Amino acid sequence: MENKGLLSHSRFENNGSGDSNRDQSSKRRKILEQKKVMDQLIDVACAQKDHLSSFPSFHHFNCGGLSLYLQSGHGNKLSHSVKKYVQNLLKINMAGPYGSQWPTEEKVKHREMVSTHAHYIFVHETSNANANGMSSKSDAEKTTTTLNKKDPVVAFVHFRFILEETIPVLYVYELQIEPRFQGRGLGTFLMELIELIACKNCMGAVVFTVQKANSKALNFYQSKLRWQSKRAMKFFARHLMKTLKLYWRVR
Repeated sequence: MENKGLLSHSRFENNGSGDSNRDQSSKRRKILEQKKVMDQLIDVACAQKDHLSSFPSFHHFNCGGLSLYLQSGHGNKLSHSVKKYVQNLLKINMAGPYGSQWPTEEKVKHREMVSTHAHYIFVHETSNANANGMSSKSDAEKTTTTLNKKDPVVAFVHFRFILEETIPVLYVYELQIEPRFQGRGLGTFLMELIELIACKNCMGAVVFTVQKANSKALNFYQSKLRWQSKRAMKFFARHLMKTLKLYWRVR
């Protein structure tokens, strides 16, 4: 009788251990399935050739006397002249905030800018604008000639689609605007476009890292765009895919 009792108790313990193992196995499967879905979202977003094409109202920026048009680009397809422009504008805008760390950071940024994962929105100044700051050509004509003309680039956004804390994120690596075009609404216009691109691609958040010393950028994200500051990404795990979150982070 005692042996039977011990055997019965042993079976009970084994059953309990089996249930626990099944629960853990089920949780692992759910995690892997969720990661697979997130990876697929990232893959689909990265595979798109032109993220600007879905938003025709953002192909041009005509405001405050500016006549600009936008184009998509990819890090592994940048021309030599565009690479030099990006490098120069980064130095103009970022050498100050980085201070003594800039030489090291500059090398990192040069590697990042030509990555196959790097997506770009380039802003060109329209060279044939009329006196009112509007293009003298129709949209159809402009679309045809854009690829052939060498209108100067005056700003760009470098962004990527990545996973952070298992959450699909549109990460803005760079938003760089020439000083003479800053404070004229272009930055807000570009970030509105970025939010739309993130939403269309089912991203859970848009994230941007800002240096503490870059007071102008901090004021832009906090005061003008009213983005929230977050040092960690764990917040996203509790709000997965419910709404698009917009954050800047201090480095």
